[in-house]
Formats: sequence, structure tokens, C-alpha cells
Amino acid sequence: MSTNNNKKIVCYFGSWSVYRPGNGHFDISYIDPTLCTHLIYAFAGLNEDGTVKVLDPWQDLPDNGGKDGYGRFNALREKSPLTKIMISMGGWNEGSSKYSRVMNDPVTRLKFVDNVVEFVKKYKFDGFDLDWEYPAKRGGHPEDVKNLVLVLKDLKKRFEKENLILSIAVGAAEATASVSYDISNLSKYVDFINLMTYDFHGSFDSDHKVGHHAPLYPASNETGLKRQMNIDSAVKYWLSQGAPAEKLILGTGFYGRTFTLENSANHEIGAPFTGPGTAGPYTREAGILGFNEIGEMQKQKTWKLGFNQEQKVPYAYLNNQWVGYDNCNSLTEKAEYAKKMGLGGVMIWSIETDDFKGICRGKYPLLNSLNKSLHN
Repeated sequence: MSTNNNKKIVCYFGSWSVYRPGNGHFDISYIDPTLCTHLIYAFAGLNEDGTVKVLDPWQDLPDNGGKDGYGRFNALREKSPLTKIMISMGGWNEGSSKYSRVMNDPVTRLKFVDNVVEFVKKYKFDGFDLDWEYPAKRGGHPEDVKNLVLVLKDLKKRFEKENLILSIAVGAAEATASVSYDISNLSKYVDFINLMTYDFHGSFDSDHKVGHHAPLYPASNETGLKRQMNIDSAVKYWLSQGAPAEKLILGTGFYGRTFTLENSANHEIGAPFTGPGTAGPYTREAGILGFNEIGEMQKQKTWKLGFNQEQKVPYAYLNNQWVGYDNCNSLTEKAEYAKKMGLGGVMIWSIETDDFKGICRGKYPLLNSLNKSLHN
């Protein structure tokens, strides 16, 4: 077996996608688990007393006529026994300050570890992914950095006894990572690290200049901090700080970041923008479009397509709307980059915005492209 066959393909599932309308509506039964080595259910939450919070009891649990999302997700093993099924805690909406408080109290922290082990076993998951966004930021404290290592160390000790997998999702860019993580120590206590190598740019950028949210390389005209806002710079930073290459999983976004251009005649990367792009029919959030939405929109109207040669990423524009995203070609390039750098594989955020119905081409074109590249 070649080493490439050991590469991980870590797929997050955003469980709220079950509420999307029309062709965006997603069900656990649509998942093809053979395309993922690891499937991660997003998200569970945290209570102030260190217990695990079920964020959507009706969707996640079987009680009172609920949809039993956890149970149905775990049943995907029947189709793909080698796929590991995990649950992630956290995410952007959970914030940071609550995590900071729980991890800063040694008694509550140990209770948290007990609760996580109990929760993972109760619902029959193979492992747990911690997505605290972000230690020492967003209302957190400097002690978060060492407390994160301590909690991972305690979790790992318990998980090894129970034969469970432990991973962490992390802010990738040096500006965040240098504040939030003790990288060399953190790396010792997790099985793998999901690098969130996307959202480098968006309508949240204060300079109001269009940027692709997941460029592979910097642009030659970028200076200072801007030169760090790309995949290659982030990966090299994590490696330089002592993260083992084989534990780093390269994040890929199955969505695009959108902008409303100030002047529709200027549509290159770096063009001025006035705000986020118009919300899509399924994800329904200004500034973001799923790949499935982008594909359908391009079928309906003649978007002009562009490709940034330096950053190795595609984009599209129509009148004053602009979207930077990934397609099969750019994701293949990212998978090849992960192989070249000796990384552990790729991570996907998130499978329900791929073309899972095959409306624009075959089903799961992005996920299939990554599989083809990594497992050849």
C-alpha cells in the first residue's frame, strides 16, 4: 500500500443544513461515507458547568419523536466500516469566553474531560474534535493557551484507555495561531489537527479590497500581514512551530466568500468592495455561497469566470457580484500540495455544500476530486 492511501479525508457535516430549503435541503442519508476516512458531526456545545450541551435535541436525539441525528450518523459505519465517526464541539457561534472559563478552573476542567468521555461513549462516536474559536481571543484570556494543552493532555490520557480518537480544529493563520496555541505541546496530545485554511479574506476585511478566502499562495503585490493570509504561509508556520506534518490536515472550503463590488468594471482580486455579496437561496447568509449554489447560479446566468494564476484559485463575477471559491481543479492542486508537504490529508468544511445531488455534474464532484488525488 502506498503512503498516499493512508491520507485522511476528514469531512465535517453541518447539521443545521437539514433545515435548508429546496435543493439545499440535506439529510444524513445523502452522505456517502466511503468518500471520507473521518466524518465529523458539527456541533455539540458546552455548558458553564463543564457538561456537554446537545445544541439541537430534536434533530440530534431520538427522544420525544426526535430525528436521532447522532444515531443515524453513526449508522453510516454500516455502509463504510473503516470510516471513523466523530463529534465536534464548538464552532464560531459558541464563542470563546465560556470555554476560557471552563478550562481555567481545574475542577471544572476535569469534570469536562469526564463528561466528554461519557458523552462520546453514550452516543457511540469513535472520537471527539474540539473547535474552540479561539483561545486567548474573542473574550478569552492568555491562560487559555496553557489550559488548552492541559485539557488535551487529560483527554488524550482517557481517550487512549477507551481507544477513542482526539482531534482539534484550529485557526490557521500566524496572526491567530501565534496568540492562541502552544503548537509544539498541543501537537503531542492530539491524533490530528484540522487546519482551518480558509476565511483568510471576506467582506469582514477592513481595507475593503476583494480577496480570495482560500488562496494557496500569496500574491506578489502583498506585503506585511497580508502575505501570511494563504495556505502555504499558514502550513509553513505550523511546521516551523513544531507541528508534525503527518498530523496536519489541510482544510478546504466547499463554499465561496462573496462581495458586492464598488465598480462592476473592476473585478480583479484587490478591487474595492462595498459589502458582502447577496445571500444565496439555501445558505441564506450574505457574504457566503455554497458550491452547490454557485454551480446552479452559473447554470442560470452567464457568470464570467476568472483564475488567479499566482494564488491558484478560481473566482466568478456577474455585474457587481463577485465570488471566490474552489472547484475540482483548484482542490486537486491543494490535495497535491498536501501530498508534497507530507501532510496527513485534507479536511472539508463542509460536505453539505458540495453538489451532493449532482445537479451541475456528478454527485459530490469536489469530494470525489479530493479522493481521486489523495488515493491515487
